Amino acid sequence: MSAAPKVPTDMVVPANQQTFLAFDYGLKRTGVAVGNRLMKSATPQGTIAAEGDARFEHIAKRIKEWQPDALVIGVPTHPDGGEHENTLRARKFGRQLRGRFGLSVYEVDERYTTTEAHSYGAKDADAAAAAIILEQFLRSLP
Repeated sequence: MSAAPKVPTDMVVPANQQTFLAFDYGLKRTGVAVGNRLMKSATPQGTIAAEGDARFEHIAKRIKEWQPDALVIGVPTHPDGGEHENTLRARKFGRQLRGRFGLSVYEVDERYTTTEAHSYGAKDADAAAAAIILEQFLRSLP
């Protein structure tokens, strides 16, 4: 049994938001997945191996290609739910996405998603983790 990411239960996602682009943020690599509310499924879209503004250039291309209604990011925490340095980095990344692209950004607890992706034999564990994060988010929607 996998330790699925947790989605905040008080999150309100407008019904008109149907298509989502998700990110498994990392300092050097950021996994990407796309999915939609109707099918409640996500597909890995590769990993962006870039840092700083170069990362956002790649993200802008993905946003232009997929035209998502909103974005989803995985936010890592300690096993007990406590925050650490990467928690703060991921949240900052979310704020940067919101500011640069003007889209809603939803946070999902991403504990163990990369481990789960590896257990499935994923060739691109970061993109597979982004898909796991997004599917958990989509399954939480009405």
